[in-house]
Amino acid sequence: MSRISVRGFAVASATAVTAVGSVVGVASGSVAQNNDAEATASGTTLLADIPAGQQAQVQTASLTQQAETMAIAADASAKKDAEEAARKAAAETAVAKKQEAAEKAAKAEKEAKERAEAKAAASRSAVRDASDIAVQSSYSVADVQAIARQLVPADQFQCFSNIVDHESSWNYRADNPTSDAYGLVQALPGSKMASAGADWMTNPATQIKWGLGYMNDRYGSPCGAWNFWQANNWY
Repeated sequence: MSRISVRGFAVASATAVTAVGSVVGVASGSVAQNNDAEATASGTTLLADIPAGQQAQVQTASLTQQAETMAIAADASAKKDAEEAARKAAAETAVAKKQEAAEKAAKAEKEAKERAEAKAAASRSAVRDASDIAVQSSYSVADVQAIARQLVPADQFQCFSNIVDHESSWNYRADNPTSDAYGLVQALPGSKMASAGADWMTNPATQIKWGLGYMNDRYGSPCGAWNFWQANNWY
């Protein structure tokens, strides 16, 4: 038997008593109006026809049945409310998790971008300043390449070297007779390199400093410049 509340039982009891009272009242009124008529139809049992010792049991059974019906309805309503609350909570949790995942992804993307930018900036920067390189009266190809390795980031050196190979074959005094291009990176005109140092005509370190800055500013890096050079045969 389902458990019912005191309030539910009271309501059920009141309903049952009212129903029984109505039946008895109608039956009594009918007898008063027509003493010759039969009190009930065949097969119908009035509460008064039930032995006094069993009336309480009948009333209790009726009240119990009504109380159980009400309890079942209340349980169904409570279950429906609980299911709706659970669905709502699950939806809110899903939205919160999705938002959290989006925030984490955005943060990770931002951090990755910052790391990439920092790495690129470090790559574009010279390992040493040109002014740190001792000045000589003349330089061999090996000397110039050694200087370049000190000034150009290691991961960009090969690209830088490829360009210099094609432009001047590592001759820091290379002078193009058909233009004003000059030096290792064939700056056009060569006087542009004065921004890196007044000794741009004779100091390969000054030329390398200027060339590295040019490649970084125009193409992002020596490798960016080399990619462009391969596609166009100039940079």
